[in-house]
Amino acid sequence: MEQRKPVTILMADDDADDRELTRSAMQESRLANDLRCVEDGEELLDYLHRRGRYADPKDSPRPGLILLDLNMPRKDGREALQEIKSDPALRHIPVVILTTSKTEEDILRTYNLGANCFITKPVTFDGLTDVVKVLDKHWFQLVELPPSSHSS
Repeated sequence: MEQRKPVTILMADDDADDRELTRSAMQESRLANDLRCVEDGEELLDYLHRRGRYADPKDSPRPGLILLDLNMPRKDGREALQEIKSDPALRHIPVVILTTSKTEEDILRTYNLGANCFITKPVTFDGLTDVVKVLDKHWFQLVELPPSSHSS
């Protein structure tokens, strides 16, 4: 099987434990992808637009996939998603909602805003590891992602 180049995954989640569990689940699943993390929607957009501490492209490689929590301070995931999907330079980046929310309203709203899929965070580490494996298979083995060399 053809060896794929590692993809940068950008995770926006205000919960440090969730970020660390996701990193551990990726290691457990032997994913070679580069996981970068931000803590809220403001920081996510700073990263994507290479503003402030993310101005140097070496510190902010273009993500091939965004994992987005909905409930974050400053700018929540819904607002950040709307900005990403309305920006021609960013809208091609797939956004996977990974959140504790299970409300029909959040599911419908995020798909209407352009989310590529909606996953409710599993409550166990094994469950998260399973989700990471499925994400890997779907997004990095089956699906052709847009080129990430694109810069803003």
